[in-house]
Amino acid sequence: MMDIAELQGWIGKSEQRTEELTGGLVERFRATIGHLAPNETESVPPGVHWCLAISAAAASEIGPDGHPSDGHFLPPLKLSQRLWAGSTLRFVEPLQIGDRVRRTSRITDILEKNGRRGRLVFVTVQHEITTDRGIAISERQDIVFAEKRLSNATSNELRVDMPVAEHNLCVDATTTLLFRYSALTFNGHRIHYDRDYACEVEGYPGLLVHGPLQATLLMNLAARIEKGAV
Repeated sequence: MMDIAELQGWIGKSEQRTEELTGGLVERFRATIGHLAPNETESVPPGVHWCLAISAAAASEIGPDGHPSDGHFLPPLKLSQRLWAGSTLRFVEPLQIGDRVRRTSRITDILEKNGRRGRLVFVTVQHEITTDRGIAISERQDIVFAEKRLSNATSNELRVDMPVAEHNLCVDATTTLLFRYSALTFNGHRIHYDRDYACEVEGYPGLLVHGPLQATLLMNLAARIEKGAV
């Protein structure tokens, strides 16, 4: 496996992809997240950008976890688990149906840490989502790679009491919802739809809900609150 100095040589690597934002994609997105999507048929709900201009690796390039094998855009870390640690988003201009969307992605940082799960490598990717009108969304995305699987006991330790919120939303994270969102985002990571793999190989107590799906549900709830629809 590469040491941290070699890994940091990947900083600055970039790729660009383009895709037209079609009404069909928006329709499928609305059908997936349900009643949370804004009612206006001509609007583009928040979170659609995670379904656009994404990598489409060939089946021969897929690793055992369902992700594209490392070493193309992301460095070849050869660690057993990867997770979306989080994102910071800046919305500049709404996307519109018919836009030709360009996603420019660049690795901006790679850090190594050690914890209860052993070696952790954090890869930061900056995404710029643009249209012919200019920048629409800027996103800093943090991806964490780990060498040890998360045991059920460790997972239970992460549970905390949540404060009472002014607005509440209960979503049944069915296998259908997780599968449809995986399909929308072309995310083959098996922890979201293959329960046997998630439990027996990666050590989770069950299927995992996608981080971007949780963020999408929250953003669309906030949009409905802002419009007085909740």
